[in-house]
Amino acid sequence: MQVLADQSETPRSRNERGLHVKLNKRPGALVATALAGAMLLSACGGGSDDNGSGSGGDGGTFTAYIGEPKSPLIPGNTTESEGAKVIAALWTGLVGYSEEGEVEYTGVAESIESEDNQNWTITLKDGWTFHDGSEVTAQSFVDAWNYTANPENAQDGGSYLARIAGFQELQDGAATELSGLAVEDDLTFTVALAAPFSLFPAVVGYDAFNPLPEAFFEDPEAFGTNPIGNGPFQADSEYVPGQGITLTRYEDYAGEDKAQAEGMEFIVYADQATAYTDAQDGNVDIVDVIPPEVIKSAESEFGDNFINTEVSQITYLGFPTYDARFSDPRVRQAISMAIDRDAISEAIFSGTRTAADSFIAPVVDGYREGSCEFCTFDVDAANQLLEEAGFDKSQPVNLWFNAGGGHDAWMEAVGNQLRTNLGIEFSLQGNLDFAQYLPLGEQKGFTGPFRMGWSFDYPAAESYLTPLFSESSLPPLGSNYSFYGNAEADALIAEGDKAGSEEEAIGFYQQAEDLIAEDMPYAPMFFTQIQSVHTDNVDNVRIDLFQRPVWSEVTVNG
Repeated sequence: MQVLADQSETPRSRNERGLHVKLNKRPGALVATALAGAMLLSACGGGSDDNGSGSGGDGGTFTAYIGEPKSPLIPGNTTESEGAKVIAALWTGLVGYSEEGEVEYTGVAESIESEDNQNWTITLKDGWTFHDGSEVTAQSFVDAWNYTANPENAQDGGSYLARIAGFQELQDGAATELSGLAVEDDLTFTVALAAPFSLFPAVVGYDAFNPLPEAFFEDPEAFGTNPIGNGPFQADSEYVPGQGITLTRYEDYAGEDKAQAEGMEFIVYADQATAYTDAQDGNVDIVDVIPPEVIKSAESEFGDNFINTEVSQITYLGFPTYDARFSDPRVRQAISMAIDRDAISEAIFSGTRTAADSFIAPVVDGYREGSCEFCTFDVDAANQLLEEAGFDKSQPVNLWFNAGGGHDAWMEAVGNQLRTNLGIEFSLQGNLDFAQYLPLGEQKGFTGPFRMGWSFDYPAAESYLTPLFSESSLPPLGSNYSFYGNAEADALIAEGDKAGSEEEAIGFYQQAEDLIAEDMPYAPMFFTQIQSVHTDNVDNVRIDLFQRPVWSEVTVNG
């Protein structure tokens, strides 16, 4: 999913004892939403920094906007932003992340230890329960991971388990479970990876690694609308597509971040504009992403209830590499070079987007300014590349984006620039809601460049590469919607995963990025800021490094 202040602390790593993994911060640039966490650049309602312990902390309910999630509310099958917002309220994973970019043991794990970065022992805290009262045990994690990784279950997050020993055998049908998982006792399980990976403690904070209760396996389909998690809120109603779901505070929650409000309701909106209007009228309390056209007026209208957050997200224009018309890298390079990103940012986003020049965001260590050669605006070079590729300009290019997400204006601006700079007409394909848009992509349904946004799943450069560009991440197990493959890039990423130091790892990741940038399966468009608003009904609204409101901290004003 889904991504600040200048911080230049010296990186450190203590992962050899499984204690804390320090995720490095790069000095300067856009800074800290990634590794240092999402810092609010303007006042957050009430201005409190006491993690939700202010007034109203014992009661009240609030409402929040979401778009329609793609899939049922199952952690291992929820890799998109809207469902992830709900999962974040209902589940707590093994670890959390501090605003300084460190893995914190604020979740279910007591420790995650390894002597060789390949064989890990995970010890759980005692006393955690699911919302149905059943205990969270080592088996809860092992069963969930086996289910998510099994291709027969077609879970979108399955590729995140790919580093665990036995994953490939499971994909090939030669096994029914991951050989690298073993339950030692109720509170201990071991994980053997196929190769060393020092970032493993950071990865397991991602939703695909959340535990599942026994009730899930009795009826997974029904569970998706009546989810039972272990998080600060529990479901008080079933999820209804097009409407939403109501949650109440889980009073037996074992974590440190107990919900401050008595309850909350996620309300599904077909578009951001309607949600924003409802926030103006006081009908929905939190709108985490407002439409581009209201950015200028929202700050003055909402005052301290307006939040601007620089996040880890990169906005991309993806290419269907499976389509013969876009299979030549020169065509993709040309389209990228024909787009004036700065002009679009200023005209559409009031300057709150920064032209992307890399496949790795500036907020993580490993970013290199200007590493994407074909992100440079150069109309002459773009036309030369199209001519060399023999591209047929007589047919319009279809531009795909999901409806209701505030993408119409900037995608139309892209189309206008393609018309002006390359002589190519365009057709906007923006009629599908988010729940329909991603499944179309999984089925190779995009017939032209498509809008894609990506926030890291854990704070590391590698999280911008493997999920989007590795052949191990092809749908339905991953998010490689361009269906791009480069065996050499995959091998370099694998070498980075096994590297003995972070500096060495980043060197391999950057070599892989260079190959990806040459092939241009996605054109990086913008490094992103998001603008959020909330009503006077709530306080302590903070956007985290995954660009989600921290639901447990929200307080309701009485």
